[in-house]
Amino acid sequence: GGAAATTLAAAKMYAQTSQTIKVGIIGCGGRGSGALQNVLESDKDVQVAAICDLVESKAKATLNGLKKRHPDRVMPTADEVFSGLDGYKKLLASPDVNYVILATPPGFRPYHLEAAVEAGKNIFTEKPVAVDVTGIRKCLEAAKKSREKGLKVVAGTQRRHQAGYLETMKRLHDGEFGDILSARVYWNGQTPWFHQRQKGMKDAQYQVYNWYHFLWLCGDHIVEQHVHNLDVANWAMGATPVKVSGMGGRSNRPVGDPKDVGNIFDHFALEYEYPNGVIVESFCRHIDGAEGNVTENFVGTKARVHTRDGEWLVNGRDLTQGRGAESKPYVQEHADLIKAIRSDKPINELEQVTNSTFTAILGRMAAYSGRTMEWDKVLHGKQLHGTVWDEDTFPKNLTLDMDLPVDPVPVVGKWRPKKRTG
Repeated sequence: GGAAATTLAAAKMYAQTSQTIKVGIIGCGGRGSGALQNVLESDKDVQVAAICDLVESKAKATLNGLKKRHPDRVMPTADEVFSGLDGYKKLLASPDVNYVILATPPGFRPYHLEAAVEAGKNIFTEKPVAVDVTGIRKCLEAAKKSREKGLKVVAGTQRRHQAGYLETMKRLHDGEFGDILSARVYWNGQTPWFHQRQKGMKDAQYQVYNWYHFLWLCGDHIVEQHVHNLDVANWAMGATPVKVSGMGGRSNRPVGDPKDVGNIFDHFALEYEYPNGVIVESFCRHIDGAEGNVTENFVGTKARVHTRDGEWLVNGRDLTQGRGAESKPYVQEHADLIKAIRSDKPINELEQVTNSTFTAILGRMAAYSGRTMEWDKVLHGKQLHGTVWDEDTFPKNLTLDMDLPVDPVPVVGKWRPKKRTG
């Protein structure tokens, strides 16, 4: 209503009267710091206006590092550096910030997206945008509100902004490769970092420190990482799957108390069925020493298509003739968002990335449970296999100094979704 109209008017006024993008960053880890470098590279008239991280020392270190590298483009004083679990609220209240980067561990993302949309900010959000069904519902509602407010939103599914992928998908959708008969998508890689518990570190701090290894923060690697390839599958199919079945497990990760070693799987193998009956096979793995593979592969009635970062092949031939490698997708995604803001042209990828995130979550739930998961029934809380598969993994009344129990590694055939912890 009136609030949406006011936000829309303000956005249009900004586009017409200002060229300077003033960035607020929420989450200063590896990807957040990388996103800051990317947005500064994407356009010369970008300034960093505010910084926030759960850990005060990391927020201050980010500010000091940026001031050394970009002294004329980093504006924050001590008053614009925020920390703690509610620091994001203070950053979003800043009238100077007109472009916010969301890059904390994914478990926090739905709450940050809700608040950023409510504050009327244009958003660059990292993927994934949720780790459970409750988070997905929050993000779908935030997507609806962001469209009503006329906000610009881009997600960190950077293949959507990469020249080779864009050309491949255009030609695929134009029918050049025929109808898709089947597909296979992969992210088979190595085990991610794991930090030792520091002296005096409480459970919640330790879990945030090692967020990748805990379901409530990461969503498992199929959600945090393989979402890229599943997003390409949805893009190619022009749809989201109707159901998924498959398997997974934890064979090579450390054994011990889940509070110390985490509770996620290290491999998944799934079959997604799309509305037209086509099956997309999905494989992802985190096992050191095993063969790597980060690709998407489509079999059409006229051609076989193979895609990965830097390589786009049709029947073994480079379909871009070298053009596909020209863009820097991590920079281009910011350039596309800034261009849309300045020209007041619509761009909003929040529903799209939410659907791709849910594609991954649904697959994870199928592997954990050993049962076929159906999109509509799980999303809308309907009974399936005698269970309503609602899931809410975020700890209740979270504080960083709390003792925080961790569920065991899921046992296939017995696993049921978490309702609420704490």
